[in-house]
Amino acid sequence: MARKSPFLEMVRGEIRLRGYSLRTEKTYLFWIYRYIIFHGKEHPTKMGANEVKEFLTWLAVKKEVAVNTQKVALNALVFLYHKVLKVELGELDFKLATKQRHLPTTLTKREVSQILRQLPERDRLIISLLYGSGLRITECLRLRVQDVCFDRLALTVRDGKGNKDRQTLLSQSAVPALKQQIEVALAVQESDNAHGIGPSIPGALGKKYPSGYRMPAWMFVFPSSALCQHTFTGVTCRHHLHETVIRKSLQRAVKAAGVTGKKVNCHTFRHSFATHLLQSGYDIRSVQELLGHNDVKTTQIYTHVLGQHYAGTRSPLDTLVD
Repeated sequence: MARKSPFLEMVRGEIRLRGYSLRTEKTYLFWIYRYIIFHGKEHPTKMGANEVKEFLTWLAVKKEVAVNTQKVALNALVFLYHKVLKVELGELDFKLATKQRHLPTTLTKREVSQILRQLPERDRLIISLLYGSGLRITECLRLRVQDVCFDRLALTVRDGKGNKDRQTLLSQSAVPALKQQIEVALAVQESDNAHGIGPSIPGALGKKYPSGYRMPAWMFVFPSSALCQHTFTGVTCRHHLHETVIRKSLQRAVKAAGVTGKKVNCHTFRHSFATHLLQSGYDIRSVQELLGHNDVKTTQIYTHVLGQHYAGTRSPLDTLVD
């Protein structure tokens, strides 16, 4: 899909100026592009609230998108008009999407163990962190050495979904493998540094810390096996491992483990993390914090997975006395 128009490149510049993640940049540009195409390539400056309302209603009625998908499209267009074009859209009385999220797929503890046993060492550690710390796959692969605190058994997730930082727990059982992986990563960094190369660092921070690529703190825990060009600066560097590598490895492990009847992906382990914590009686607000959800309503979906609106609730049938 071609999006190299001067206007969209200008929007890209505004997104980067505000320090949004590359994933957010791609998502916003995608929806702005879809909006422009929907209206016959009319320039956004010649459109406004009515056109935005029409597009969002079309997504709900004709495309039958999920609620969250429509919200993302809305966020992209609000950014376009409010932040870039400096135009207030006012109240948008559009048709709300009615297609709801499906209940997330989760695994039993036994299934998690079966899958982990089928994974090679590095990939087992990554999936273990998704399950043991409730990480998204991108959050895990973006971990740097400075984000790991063995003393407090904590991981710091930086620029997570919604550009938020948060802390989550680190399983004691993952510590030995994680320490070993960090040693491997630092050896890669030392080798790269000998050639004037190091881990990729966000543009602004790269300027603030020009020698940052030599600091162990900035090294990715899970570095890529190949060098690349920095997306923003064009400098040769080493990025983190690509998520597709783990997804392919996981699918092989799921098949080898004989876990059938469930669609298992990397996010399934984050879902399982939340569900198993609630199942163990942990407070839903604590789980919300660990997952980084803005609204507890998002976390409450896991109580429905358990068949409980609130953790610990039992059916009255189970309380009957003979």
